[in-house]
Amino acid sequence: MTKTSPALGEPLMQIRNLDKSFGGVKAVQDVSMDLRAGIVTTLVGPNGAGKTTFFNLITGNLARDSGQVTWLGQDTAGLKPYRLARAGVGRTYQDLRLFDGMSVWENVLNATEHGAFPMPISRAHRRGRRERMEHVLERTGLIDKRHTRAIDLAYAERKFLSMARIMATEAQLWLLDEPASGLDPNSYERFLTILREDVAGGVTVCIIEHNLDIVVGISDRIAFLDRGKLLADGDPKTVLNDPELARIYFGDRA
Repeated sequence: MTKTSPALGEPLMQIRNLDKSFGGVKAVQDVSMDLRAGIVTTLVGPNGAGKTTFFNLITGNLARDSGQVTWLGQDTAGLKPYRLARAGVGRTYQDLRLFDGMSVWENVLNATEHGAFPMPISRAHRRGRRERMEHVLERTGLIDKRHTRAIDLAYAERKFLSMARIMATEAQLWLLDEPASGLDPNSYERFLTILREDVAGGVTVCIIEHNLDIVVGISDRIAFLDRGKLLADGDPKTVLNDPELARIYFGDRA
C-alpha cells in the first residue's frame, strides 16, 4: 500500500458495518464511521464498550466477523498489522508493548524499520532517519535516556517511548489507546503539546480516552460506544451534553 496526502476532512480510513463476537458476546456491532484527515476523533464510552476491540479490528490485530475497512481507498482485508503500519497507520497500546530489553533508541529504531519508512538503504536516508529519531526523542523528553533500557524507565517515560515509536515513523494516522492515563501533571502537559503540534502539522488522530479534560480540549468529533454499538458520532458539545449518554457513561443507566 502506498501513502498519499488527502485534503483536510477527506476520509483516510473508512469503516463499514464492523462486527465481532466472542462466543455469545457481541463486542462490536455494526459499527460504521470515517476517520478524516486532520481530524481528532475521540472514542468514549464506559469500560467494556468495545473501544480497544474496535482498534484491534481496524488494525488487523483481530479478524473481523464481517464488515469492511479501507485505508486510503484500499481494502485492508487480510493485511497484516505491520503492513498497515508501513502504509501510515501508527498505534499505541494500553499495555505499551515495548521491547523491554532494548534501549530507548533501539525501540524507536525498530519502529522505523517496520513503520512507514522501513529500512533506509542510502547514507542520506540513514542520516535523515537518525535526525528524525533525535528530534522525536527531544520532543518526548527521552533524548538523555536514549541508551536506557525500556524496562528501566519510569512509567511516564515508557508512555512517551510508546508515542515516540509512532512519531518517528511519520504515520499519517495515530490510534492512541489511553495515552495520557497515569501521567503526572508535567508529563500530561507535554503530551497535550505534542498532540496539538502534530495535529496542527497534519496528523490525524483517533484516541480512546476517559479523561474528559482531554476529550473536551482536543476533540473535533466524538464517537460514543456502548456494548459494542455506536450510539453517537458527531460534534463534541452535542454528544457530551446528551443526558442519556451521560447516564450510560457515568454508570447511571435508566
